[in-house]
Amino acid sequence: MLTAALFLLSLGLVASIILAIASRVFYVWEDPTVLAVADELPGANCGGCGQAGCAAAAEAVASGRAPVDLCVVGGFAVALEVGKIMGQKVEKREPEFSWTSCIYGVGEADPIYEYNGAMDCRAAVTLYGGSKLCPIGCIGLGTCVKACQFDALSMGDNNLPIVNHDNCVGCGACVKECPKNIITLTSATQRIMSEYTTDECTAPCQRTCPTGINIRGYIQEIGKGNYERALLTIKEKCPLPLICGYICPAPCEFECRRNHVDEGVAINPLKRFVADYERTTHKHINPYKDADNGVRIALIGGGAEGLTASYYLARLGYQPTIYEAKPELGGVLRYVIAEDRLPRDVLDHDIKGILEMGVEAKTSMLMGRDMTVSSLLREGYDAVLFTEGGLDSRKILHPEMKSYDASFQGLHIMLDFLAALSRGVKTDLGRHVVLSSNGLKGLELARRCVELGAQKVTIVSDQPLDFLPVEFRDMKGLGASGIEIRPSTVIVAMGGISDRLDRLALQDIDPRLKDPLRAIIDVDTLVISAGRLPELVFVHANGKPENATGEIQWQTIETFRTFPKKFGGDAFSSPEPGRISDSAAVVKSILSGRRLARAVHQYFDDELITPIENLTWEADYVLDVTEVHDVSLAKRQCPPVLDVEGDSKRAWIFPKGLPGLDEESARLEAERCLQCGLICYKKSGIIESEEPEREDV
Repeated sequence: MLTAALFLLSLGLVASIILAIASRVFYVWEDPTVLAVADELPGANCGGCGQAGCAAAAEAVASGRAPVDLCVVGGFAVALEVGKIMGQKVEKREPEFSWTSCIYGVGEADPIYEYNGAMDCRAAVTLYGGSKLCPIGCIGLGTCVKACQFDALSMGDNNLPIVNHDNCVGCGACVKECPKNIITLTSATQRIMSEYTTDECTAPCQRTCPTGINIRGYIQEIGKGNYERALLTIKEKCPLPLICGYICPAPCEFECRRNHVDEGVAINPLKRFVADYERTTHKHINPYKDADNGVRIALIGGGAEGLTASYYLARLGYQPTIYEAKPELGGVLRYVIAEDRLPRDVLDHDIKGILEMGVEAKTSMLMGRDMTVSSLLREGYDAVLFTEGGLDSRKILHPEMKSYDASFQGLHIMLDFLAALSRGVKTDLGRHVVLSSNGLKGLELARRCVELGAQKVTIVSDQPLDFLPVEFRDMKGLGASGIEIRPSTVIVAMGGISDRLDRLALQDIDPRLKDPLRAIIDVDTLVISAGRLPELVFVHANGKPENATGEIQWQTIETFRTFPKKFGGDAFSSPEPGRISDSAAVVKSILSGRRLARAVHQYFDDELITPIENLTWEADYVLDVTEVHDVSLAKRQCPPVLDVEGDSKRAWIFPKGLPGLDEESARLEAERCLQCGLICYKKSGIIESEEPEREDV
């Protein structure tokens, strides 16, 4: 008995010694920071952060290879705790959620074969890209649902994924598993800044709409009686719905597929219907607005583009202030368009809605007379935006003015500049003059500038040399007289000190060049012939408000693109910096304003302004159908067209007295919509697919 006890005691002692030695020999040190971070992570191991799991994520955070807010599942609360461990400040990040674009299931879309293989989208897509004729259609086998660990996805009756936004954490697991890129991650901000691309399921009307409204979405909501939701869908891309309801030329209606059967859907009257609904409620239905970020933005010009840019900047958390030269906001909308065409109470209603989003307005403030770029920057604004008309509105809206004060020294509009010279006004041109011009008038002015003492005059034209007047081709002779011609070139940026312009950035846009050439040149005077130089964003140069002498240094930043991939275009093509931006309709100005807000937001977010790739309007070809089948005839619903004098034509041209659609007519008209996708559309006898449920933004 004693022997056995001693044996067991000895065995235990030996084992403990061996374990002690092993613990020393095989000891693996664990970083306490990694352990602390791992304890705060939820342990879902979803991979949404881009790491293999929560343990790998903790190591990445502790080593500085990943930010403290990388966990999309834990959200802001977990980020705060991890930030405390790492000693870093955490700012609240906008939540992302899954978004589906396909709206027609396998049973509703045109098939190319019947699939009977493995029930996995990744397997099905290997056979001719899937069973649908549409190349970007959802396979419908639910691989994305299987990948979701948070019960945020389910398959609907039509075999399309449905997102439960209450459960979605934005981990991106479904996005990684979808072989057709039908599901993406988005947010309210991304929705504001997005545009239709060739890899999206878009209808012809959506692709034609200059503002990019989700037309089929808001029409579907009208059909269901969800008028507020329809209005929110419109305001996602168009903050002036009532104004557009009156004066939009509605190019979308010409592209409506119902034109192949009877008449296009009354898209614009339906937009006016929900905008009128908002007006009758005596309140503005405003969408999501981000928290205040403390960045102050001054916008010059209170027309459609300035109102739009300020609206979206306010939604993104900025503090925008509009400086308008006239006593009231509206620009051309108020002071040029006849009141019979655009009633002033309609204009005032939409403007009031924009101001309610947190936009401040200062009227009777003329750039150059009451303030300058440098004075606004000195007042504490982080950026100054020139919207369309902000530079040249004097000629349209201020015909009583006999002269003008330049926004800063050295910048002139050719018409004003020539008028001043004809009156004998003495102007110090400096050594180098740059003219932005395509015509002979610019060449005449260049010679005049040389006579007035300029040592060098450079004519910048966005046209190739072969497209310019023949007089421009004598480059050797012109060079001998001090005149340089730079064809296929645009001005992409300016810079200066205080109220003086002193440099320009030029870029060659010759399509034959693989890498466009860029040059920075010194300049004393810039004269622009077109009268418009909008979409300019002035910021502090090099991030420093002042130089060593206390003067304000400024520079402009490029906005959405330096030059377009496609030249020319129709009346609704997107304006580009370096090109004349002369809006043919308010809807084009709305697009410009939203793009301008996007550029500003990108600049202050990471100082990297990137263009959107694969835009539908730039594409040479987008898949479409030229005829429709199995669609029943349905009469277009029209409001009464007789005005008080019984003149029907006058009522359509001057719609002040023209009533909009009533509720019954609007619901009937909404039913006419075919809810088109890329090539799919609602056929008679087919149960309508619902637009995927969206988050209100």
